[in-house]
Amino acid sequence: MRALGLDVGTKTIGMALSDELGWTAQGLDTIRRDEEQPGKDFEAISEIVKEYGVDTIVIGMPKNMNGTIGSSGERSQAFADELSKHVTCTIKMWDERLTTVAAERMLISADVSRKKRKKVIDKMAAVMILQGYLDHKGN
Repeated sequence: MRALGLDVGTKTIGMALSDELGWTAQGLDTIRRDEEQPGKDFEAISEIVKEYGVDTIVIGMPKNMNGTIGSSGERSQAFADELSKHVTCTIKMWDERLTTVAAERMLISADVSRKKRKKVIDKMAAVMILQGYLDHKGN
């Protein structure tokens, strides 16, 4: 079982991939989104699904701190709905509250420069989303 984690933002999509046993998540890549050609996002993800034999996609669901779903969560759900038209694997939504904050803190504690953090923050958030899902599934 391989899973793909996605941190879907308005400008980028961070991606992480699990190992074949579904134990660990590793950062994969970041897709720069093109507002004029949104289909390219789905094509790129579909190619990764095929290349790595992904059977589950885990998409971060941004929720408000009180657990309600706001406009960002609605955008993530709409993205998942559209993605389901392009892939045949299972798509799961996963609570991503504070993953970007945690990823930023981790990178700061590792003394990664602000410029470098900006390049990898979405990928790190995707790793945290996917690892949370994998840990939960393993319990």
